[in-house]
Amino acid sequence: MQFDGASAIVTGAGQGIGLSLAKALAARGVRVLTSDLSSDLAEQAAHSVGGVPHAGDLCDPDVIASMVETAETEFGRVDMLFSNAGFALGEPDGPTSQTDSHWQDSWDIHVMAHLRASRRVLPQMIARGSGVLVNVASAAGLLSQIGDAAYSATKHAAVSLAQSLAIEHGHQGIQVSVVCPLYVATPLLGYDHPDDANIPDRVITPDEVAQATIAGVEGKRFMIYPHPEAQAFFQKRATDTDRWIAGMQRLRAAVKEQTSGTDPAALHRFI
Repeated sequence: MQFDGASAIVTGAGQGIGLSLAKALAARGVRVLTSDLSSDLAEQAAHSVGGVPHAGDLCDPDVIASMVETAETEFGRVDMLFSNAGFALGEPDGPTSQTDSHWQDSWDIHVMAHLRASRRVLPQMIARGSGVLVNVASAAGLLSQIGDAAYSATKHAAVSLAQSLAIEHGHQGIQVSVVCPLYVATPLLGYDHPDDANIPDRVITPDEVAQATIAGVEGKRFMIYPHPEAQAFFQKRATDTDRWIAGMQRLRAAVKEQTSGTDPAALHRFI
């Protein structure tokens, strides 16, 4: 994929990984539409990269349609789609304790938003014989996130959807990648300033994720691991799943003990 002069949609572009992706793409000459739930953040991101803003809730198919139409009108085409929007709230007391609406929102944002946007950009990409679809998922989509089953389940589905898109459309010139970082210094984990010197060793910055993503797209890789250890963990899980689950049960017990007396929903932020 030729970056210079190409066009891209980046969702969740108002902050964190999305903003870093928008900046990294713009630095390579890509014209970027910055999508965010917040109109203010979408505008700020667009201003920072000389792009086009679009705001709205991606749970709504009409918002996704408007987003793609805006990009096509402004740029003439969409060469790349970076589905990065996501959220995590945790759960009060195990997988069954969260509401149906929370599970549905997780499904709509982490899976259906990518599917619905891909459905709209794919026809023209296929006609041109080129295009890039990138889903910023999570290592939770390969492993499991303690304290947030909805996040884990829908990120697993996001990885699976990306695999299906790659299998079905690779012969048509469509390049598909899925990004699976571990812990990243974003507002999702409580880091408002990602360059904070107090970030633990296992936590990387949004800029590092963006650079790993760009390198992965350039290398035409399907699986992109900003944390190399995520691949090793995934292989261990696949080799002996029973042992993996036993280890995660022990980790959960340790997390519970260390977060005793705090909001149980905070478990998903434990590092």
